[in-house]
Amino acid sequence: MYMLEIITNILLVMSLGWYLITNLQWYNYKIERVILKHHKVRWHITYFVTPIVLYYLLEPLYYAIYFYPLYLTTFYLWNKKLDKPLVMTSRVKRFLAILLFLSFAMNTLCLAAITCNGVGLIVTLTLAYGISMILEKIFFLTYKDQAKKKLQNMQDLKIIAITASFGKTSIKNYLYQVLYKRYTTYMTPRSVNTIAGLVLDVNRDLPKNTQIYIAEAGARAKGDIAEITHFLQPQYAIIGSVGEQHIEYFKTLDNIIHTKMELLQSPRLQKGFVHSSVPILDYDTIVKFPSNLQITMSNLDGIWFDIDINGTTEHFHAPILGSFNAINLTAVILCAHELGMSIEDIKIAINDIKPVAHRLQKIEAGGKIILDDSFNGNLEGMLEAVKISSTHMGKKVIVTPGIVESTQEANIQLIQAIDAVFDLVIVTGSLNADLFKATLTGNKMIYLDNKAAQLEQVLAQKTSAGDLILFANDAPNFI
Repeated sequence: MYMLEIITNILLVMSLGWYLITNLQWYNYKIERVILKHHKVRWHITYFVTPIVLYYLLEPLYYAIYFYPLYLTTFYLWNKKLDKPLVMTSRVKRFLAILLFLSFAMNTLCLAAITCNGVGLIVTLTLAYGISMILEKIFFLTYKDQAKKKLQNMQDLKIIAITASFGKTSIKNYLYQVLYKRYTTYMTPRSVNTIAGLVLDVNRDLPKNTQIYIAEAGARAKGDIAEITHFLQPQYAIIGSVGEQHIEYFKTLDNIIHTKMELLQSPRLQKGFVHSSVPILDYDTIVKFPSNLQITMSNLDGIWFDIDINGTTEHFHAPILGSFNAINLTAVILCAHELGMSIEDIKIAINDIKPVAHRLQKIEAGGKIILDDSFNGNLEGMLEAVKISSTHMGKKVIVTPGIVESTQEANIQLIQAIDAVFDLVIVTGSLNADLFKATLTGNKMIYLDNKAAQLEQVLAQKTSAGDLILFANDAPNFI
C-alpha cells in the first residue's frame, strides 16, 4: 500500500507539473498571466486544483480509485485534444527533469520518515518552479551577453526593428521580400518577438554575413519593447498601426502607445517610420505615414495604390489582399527607399510580393475560394476581410472565434459586419459564443466547442463548390 502511495505521488506531481509548464509555455512563462489572465479557469480547477485538494482529503486507497481511472484518463484525453500541445523545448525538459528528481528525493525522505504527511506535493512543485526560474534567468543573461557581443562584432550590420498593435509580422515579411532583392537580409522567423526569442535567434540563427537584420518587437507590458530596443539598438524603427489590441494587459490606449514608442529610444536611431495613430511631434528623424497614401482599388485580385514620394506620385500594385496592407506596404516602401533601393526596383519587388501565410491568404481548393486569415486577430483587419468577402457573388461562410483580448464593443461591431455579409457563421470556442448568439440575426450560426474534431465534418456538409470560406482568427482552444 505504501508503494502505491509513492507511485501515485510521483505520477500526480509529474501530471501537475506537465499541466503547469504547458500553461506557462502558452502564456510566455508568466505565472501571473496563467493565474489571472487564463481563458479557461475550469481547466485549472479540473486538472490542477481538484486533484490537489482530493489528495489531502482522501485516504490513499480512495484517492487511487479517483486518480488512476478518472484523473489520468481525462488528463490524457485533454492533452490529446489540444491544438497547441506542449512543445518539448530544452527549457521544458529541464523543468520536468528537476521536478522528477525532486519528486524522487521527497519520496526518499518520506521513506526515511524524515518528512511526509502529504507536504511533499506542494513543496516539490514550488521548489521545481523556483529552481527552474532561477536557472532560466541565469541561462538567459548568459545567452543575452553572447548575443550582444555577436551583434557588436557585426559592425556593418543594419538593424530594423518593427512593432505595432497589429500588422508587424506582415510588415516584417513584406520588407524582407523587398530588401533581399538587393541586400543579404535576415528576418526573425514566424512571430518571434520577445526578448528571449530574439536573443535565441541572434545566437543560433543570425548569419554572420547578414547586411540587414529585420526584427519584430512585441509587448505585453510597459518596458518590454524598451528592453528589446536596448538589446538591439536598431538604426531604423517602424511603428505600425496602434490600437486596443491586448488592452486587457495595458489597461489604456495611452499605455499601449507609450510602450510602442519605446522603440524610438535606440541610441543609434537614424530614421523612424511612425504610423499616424501614434501622436508624435515632428522630428527630422521621424517619417509619418500613411498621409501620403491613396488606395485606388482593393479586391480579391490584389490592391492598387499611390504614394507621394519626394513630390512625385508613384503607382504600385501588390497581388495581396486587404486595403490595410497598402498601409503596411507604405512603411516598407519608405524604409526600403531610405536604405538605398530605387523606386523602380521597389515597384518590381512589390508587384511580385507573396502573401504572408494565414494573413488574408487566398487559396482555391475543390472549387471553393478559401481566405485564410487565421493569424489576424484585430478588428480593423477582420473587418477588411469581411469587406473583401462581400465582393464574392456566391455563398459566404466564416469560421471564427471573434476577437480575443479586446473589448465587447469591438466584438459586437465585428459580429454586426459579419451578419450583414455571411450566410453561415461557424463560431469556434466559447469565448464570444454568447455574444454571437445574441447579435446575429436569423438561424445562421453553428457553434463548435471542439473545432479540431468537428470543423472538417461541418464544412463538408455545409459547403460546396463555388462557396467562399473565410477563416478569421484561429485562436487555440486554450483561449
